[in-house]
Amino acid sequence: MSDMLRQQDTISQGIADHQVQKGDGMKLTDFDALSFDCYGTLIDWEHGLREGLQKVAALQSPSLDIDALLESYGDAEAVAERTNPGMLYPQVIAESVARAGDTHGVTVPPELGSEIGSSVPNWAAFPDSAEALGRLSQRYKLIILSNVDRASFAGSNERLGVTFDAVLTAEDIGSYKPNPRNFEALLEQVQGMGIAQNKLLHVAQSLFHDHMPAKALGLSTVWIDRRGSRPGYGATPIPANAVQPDWTFPSMSAFVDAVEAED
Repeated sequence: MSDMLRQQDTISQGIADHQVQKGDGMKLTDFDALSFDCYGTLIDWEHGLREGLQKVAALQSPSLDIDALLESYGDAEAVAERTNPGMLYPQVIAESVARAGDTHGVTVPPELGSEIGSSVPNWAAFPDSAEALGRLSQRYKLIILSNVDRASFAGSNERLGVTFDAVLTAEDIGSYKPNPRNFEALLEQVQGMGIAQNKLLHVAQSLFHDHMPAKALGLSTVWIDRRGSRPGYGATPIPANAVQPDWTFPSMSAFVDAVEAED
């Protein structure tokens, strides 16, 4: 078994063990605010990237394997965000697309990278996102903490159909998750809203970008496991350490159903 597969097994087993052993008495309704990752959790980030990367894959004959290209993109994006924290997200995408292409021996024309980078506002929301957010807004304050720029998020927000109580972007903060600085900015925001840290629940798909740094700061988390039984991590890098979300749901609709079932 490869080291990567061993690491995946360790992470998966750690999550499974936590789900079985969880008996701390916490309830989803104990919280006053929910902070959300947007892309991958509410907006179908991976599908949006796939559509763009299909054009990169087609530059080679026969076409590149799209799943391999997607994984290469995920690794490249993590490097770009770490080394260029002030770069706007469309530029991060363009640079990461070029690096992913290089990994597979394909030169990506700059105009194609820019086209993919500018496509973020056009990416579809998951079918359950808008309704779930509407229902959750009746109970909680809703906050966005996203690796995106303000202009791109404005387009995505129209698809989500809800007014968030606060929006924190990488452009605002000057860094990208999983940098702890982003979650420190989140905690400053909720403090300013009069919400205690133990009353904030972070909801996200990415173990690497969100759950690992959130748990390191002591936040409770919900994993929206959008990939489900699909193998691998797609465009999301493997987290360096096993991480244990407090709850796991396959969708936003399942999450909100569980919240309402506690009443």
